[in-house]
Amino acid sequence: MEFQSLPINTSAQYLLNDSRQLSSPQRSIFFAIKGLHHDGHLFLDDLYRKGVREFVVETNALSPAILRELKRFKDAKIWQVDNSITAMQEVAQRHREHFNLPIISITGSNGKTIVKEWLSQLLGNRFKIVKSPKSYNSQIGVPLSVWQINESHNLGIFEVGVSKPNEMENLEKVVQPSIGIFTNIGTAHSEFFTSNSQKIKEKIKLFKHVKTLIYCADYVEIDEIVKSEFIIENPNCEIINWSRMANTGIRADWEVDAENTKVFLDLTATANNAEKFTTSFDIPFTDEASIENAIHCMLTLWHLGYSTSEIQARLQILRPVSMRLEMKQGINSNYLIDDTYNNDLAGLTIALNFLSQQKQRQQKVLILSDLLETGIPEKELYKQIAHLVKERHLEYFIGIGDVISRNKSHFLVSSAKTATNILFYKNTQDFLDSQIIKSLHNCTILVKGARKYGFEQIVNRLVQKTHGTILEINLDAITNNLNYYRDKIGQQIKMMVMVKAFAYGAGSTEVANLLQFHGVDYLAVAYTDEGVALRQNGVYLPIMVMNPSPNDFEQLVAYSLEPEIYSLRILQEFSDYIDSRNLSSKIHLKIDTGMHRLGFEKEALPDLLLCLQSNPNLWVSTIFSHLAAADEEAFDDFTLKQVNTFTEMANEISEALGYIPSRHLANSAGIARFPEARLDMVRLGIGLYGVAAKAEDQVNLQTVGTLKTVISQIKHIKADETVGYGRKGELKRDTKIATIAIGYADGFDRRYGRGVGEVLINGHQCNVVGNVCMDMTMIDITDVPHVQEGDEVIIFNKELTIIDLAHKIGTIPYEVLTSVSERVKRIFYQL
Repeated sequence: MEFQSLPINTSAQYLLNDSRQLSSPQRSIFFAIKGLHHDGHLFLDDLYRKGVREFVVETNALSPAILRELKRFKDAKIWQVDNSITAMQEVAQRHREHFNLPIISITGSNGKTIVKEWLSQLLGNRFKIVKSPKSYNSQIGVPLSVWQINESHNLGIFEVGVSKPNEMENLEKVVQPSIGIFTNIGTAHSEFFTSNSQKIKEKIKLFKHVKTLIYCADYVEIDEIVKSEFIIENPNCEIINWSRMANTGIRADWEVDAENTKVFLDLTATANNAEKFTTSFDIPFTDEASIENAIHCMLTLWHLGYSTSEIQARLQILRPVSMRLEMKQGINSNYLIDDTYNNDLAGLTIALNFLSQQKQRQQKVLILSDLLETGIPEKELYKQIAHLVKERHLEYFIGIGDVISRNKSHFLVSSAKTATNILFYKNTQDFLDSQIIKSLHNCTILVKGARKYGFEQIVNRLVQKTHGTILEINLDAITNNLNYYRDKIGQQIKMMVMVKAFAYGAGSTEVANLLQFHGVDYLAVAYTDEGVALRQNGVYLPIMVMNPSPNDFEQLVAYSLEPEIYSLRILQEFSDYIDSRNLSSKIHLKIDTGMHRLGFEKEALPDLLLCLQSNPNLWVSTIFSHLAAADEEAFDDFTLKQVNTFTEMANEISEALGYIPSRHLANSAGIARFPEARLDMVRLGIGLYGVAAKAEDQVNLQTVGTLKTVISQIKHIKADETVGYGRKGELKRDTKIATIAIGYADGFDRRYGRGVGEVLINGHQCNVVGNVCMDMTMIDITDVPHVQEGDEVIIFNKELTIIDLAHKIGTIPYEVLTSVSERVKRIFYQL
């Protein structure tokens, strides 16, 4: 091995920055990134053993141990750089410079992904398009997106985002756009910017060399910066701005009816088109954000020479964009990953990576349709797909469509040395008629197909049937919240995460699997059976059990679970069990510093230490306690007293043991408010699920759960009638009542009855009428327009938060979350 000279000259097909997402070792170059929470340099040897032969490493991460490791890498190419992310961007930039094609680039606070996907739909009849997969708009996502460009493409559409100053300049060099769209400006990613103005100036750097810029002038700060600064730096840029309110650019207006919107555009202000008049376009959306996004798309098509009639025809194909990978509970103990929105090679790779992350079921299945309009020659495309399938070691591969079926030889050759069952069907109905679904048990099944194949029929056949109430869990939000707290504690402090009580209602197996993927140090559950369930679903992280029972000792040991020891009784009973079987075990000592719930008090330490010293088969892994009031400023003195008491008791125990166990004291509130309580490890609980003790933390956390149901029936009830049990819903006016499919058996508390609770329908708040029933609730929808049976009803989300709901009934967010019944179907999704 020797370090290669710069610039990086690679023949690799895949840029890899996460060792866990390796699919094609011989065709990958790995960029080792040393970040706050992960260090890619720790996985170099493992990747080399798996076949990777090209590496980019960072100078400041090359410890003597890593250098010794690299010297053993025979026939490997290794480049040493200051920053691997910058190096990846430079590699992508050089790749981009080989292709002379127009690029539409989109930035803004919201709507980037929607505009990108809609433009891809609208322009697909004229262009072979390469676009950002999913929401790949970050410092790493942008170069990965641009790396997809090949000779067959004649248009690129890339979204670009920044979260800090001084990030956009490098991304502009990577993308090199010719048309820019600035969607809007809002509060997203504001924490590192001093003002909206600074954020706009950073984002607009993306358009430094564009020939055309499209934006809405109603965002006054954007308009002012474009007219005062941007046009000075890029004087030859054609500005296409539109407004509903200001007397500038293209005048826009719209009228909304029940299901559609008519948009009016005065195109006489456009300078380079012969067709100049006010015209109207119909779009199948009624919300303001979609209207705004659609206007950006209309003006892009107009600029590219589409006639008004062709624009109108194309607009009718627009459909809502679901950029989510959804994981649902399926029949026959299966998990189902639903990615039936679109189907391209980059999206397939992302979905397969997500499939590989799921450890709940060892058998993996892929159901895949023909890939459409990829721009890659058919033979080469399916050869690549077959290679991806081989690398994933699937139990079943099921191809559906004429094109994939006639290329089945690639898959049969690739699977010759694997256990994969390879099946092909001409269409979706043939597959459903085959009854192969009945043979799929205890699998994780990825369903990925182009819209025209109607794969929703497959999803409906596979998904577990429940009533219309669902709890959607945003896995990206959990990751965001985890990383936010990791940033607060730093790299040296470990993280234990609470997944007890069904992961606060979110779903313990799925959340634990995600936390395992992101490398947390410990999990904690309340009872042994919770830990057993995690082990049976592929979770191998260390797990602390907070309420062990002598009846559970056998399972504790069998499943490598570690008990919390909080009393002499439980210590002696567990010690006797271990000794009688000549075993050893890790334990966690709980000491009571003022919570007065469980734990050893100071007076019990002599007996505790004597017992531990006489039982060498028990190893104290950690010592911990619990803060009673870390979230309440009035008791800060008490909390600091707890910290001091804990430190004294932990030191005494460690001295007697002759070794120093790890110490943890801070819960979510303690992490935020008491840095001195972070010690060796912290226990993250409610903060992971989006609830903070401090307002400044709450702004940076994302909502994890959305509880929603549907309207079962609508009735018109006369004034002076009553609604519900006990006739408690007394009507003072003629009222339109909707019965919704949720009740207290689902976790919608009876205390929300009689007007206390409210829900959201089409953005309107609607109050509960009468008592909440076991399975149903009645609400007043009199003032909500365009509401129908079957419409979606939001119980809580990021607008109507669990904090709001808790306040209404005098409880805490913990209770709202954990009360959501297990009979409510969970859908887990990743953007």
